Parts: sequence; C-alpha cells; structure tokens
Amino acid sequence: MTASIQELTPLEPAFPQELLQIDQPPSQLFVRSNNWQQLMQRPRVAIVGSRKVTTYGREVTRQLAADLARAGVVIVSGLAIGVDSIAHKAALDAGGLTLAVLPGGLGQIYPSSHTQLAEQILAQGGGLVSEYAPDVHPQKWFFVERNRLVSGLSHALLVTEAAEKSGTLHTANFALDQGREVLAIPGNITSSLSKGTNNLIKTGAAPVTSVHDILHILGIAGTQKTKPHSINPHEQVIINLIYDGKREGSQLLQQSKLSVSQFNQALTMLEIQGVVQALGANQWQLKN
Repeated sequence: MTASIQELTPLEPAFPQELLQIDQPPSQLFVRSNNWQQLMQRPRVAIVGSRKVTTYGREVTRQLAADLARAGVVIVSGLAIGVDSIAHKAALDAGGLTLAVLPGGLGQIYPSSHTQLAEQILAQGGGLVSEYAPDVHPQKWFFVERNRLVSGLSHALLVTEAAEKSGTLHTANFALDQGREVLAIPGNITSSLSKGTNNLIKTGAAPVTSVHDILHILGIAGTQKTKPHSINPHEQVIINLIYDGKREGSQLLQQSKLSVSQFNQALTMLEIQGVVQALGANQWQLKN
C-alpha cells in the first residue's frame, strides 16, 4: 500500500465535518488515502447488507454500486464479506472511487482475506478509514461502532439485502439518528434475506428500483456524463473505454489495442480538447 497512515483530529480541516454532527463522534480518525480531499468533496453513498448474499442481492448491489460510481459518487462500505465487498469491487470495476471503514486498526486489515481488495481501493484513489490506532485488533463491539461511521461519512445509506434481524439494520438505525436518507431495495417476499429491506420500506425507507432514484435523492439527477463523440477513431476508442468505466492508463492502453504512440497521441489530444482530464496516479475520466 503506497499511502501512509495519517491521523486526523476534529480540529483539523481535513477531518470530515459530517462526523462532528453525529452522536459519539470519533476523537480521531486514522486515514490511508492519496486522494482524501477529493473523496470528501464528492457525494457519498454507503451500501451495506447481508454477509450471506443471494444471486439477486449480488446482482443489484453490483449494478447500483457501479452505476453510482460512474456518476461520480463515492461508495462507502465496511470491507466485510458479502454486500460490502461486492459494492467495493463493483465501484472499482466501474473505474470509480470507494471508501472502506474498518472495525480495527489500518495495520490490521479485517478480514485478512480482503487485504488485496484494500490495496486495490488505495491504488485506484480510494481510502481506508478507522477510528482505532493502526495496531488495534478488531473486537466484537467495534463492528457496531464502525457502522455509525459508515453512515456518518455518507450522504445516504442504501441497504440492498438484509434479513429481518440483520446486523445491517444497526447501520440503518444510525443513519436515521444522523438524519441521513435511508434507501432500500425491495425484494422477493418469500426470501428471508429480503425481510429486512422490505420492513425498512414499510417503515419509511425510500424504495430504490434504479440508480436514478438515488441520484434524485442526492440532488444530482441528470448529472451522469453523456458520451462525447470524436471523428478520430483512436480517440473514440479511448472515449468508449472511459465511458464504460475503465480509468487506469495501462488498462486503457491494453484494451484500446492501439500502439503506444497512437494511444499517447489520442489521449493527449483528448486532454487538450477538454474531453478527458487526469485524476492523478495515471487515472482518467471524462470531463463533461
């Protein structure tokens, strides 16, 4: 992991102001990111749900996380097995940014099986966050405490799949207490893993059937990028790849099937024309 760990206190400008307004705000944050300022400036949606995921839950989580990421929304979750990791991976696959809130120190990635995922999050411009010192091991009660930060760092919380007594509902309760919008995916009434989301909707959570529902609630409906067109076929290949969620320079070069000189010339012209812009770390996005 290239990013070093930075400790933030509530008195520092980089400390998320949203966390100062929640019950039991953290006394410090430990952050690992090369892109922290941009992450805090973008709209953020937490996506959470069951650790045991049905095919339906997996599909809707992937689709909505990817669509939100392409719209410039940062996906926040807890790096856990199930919905959390699916949401993180979908955001990365779409070329977007994602933020993982850990239940232990940043020197103790949990679960350890997601160490590579954590590295991918950092490499693509995302971040890792914890309120615990880097060498602190996760404790049972840390998981609930972590959930208040998942919702607190977000502008809205989306529950994609959850059982009737799922621990995910703790996060939804935190979000409600914090004044965050709570959204839920309606599910099959015969599925035990949809009882939690269906009950949330019955008690006032906004039902979500497409990414447009979420963007509307965030106040950014209609801001998704339209695909630019170029008369130069090499430039159009690159435009198409970025539009489809590819952002990393070496990946763009490989999938464009252009020579290095053709690729560099086309990308340079697109940047000069104001069609694409560099995000740093060899990441690119459409500018319009």
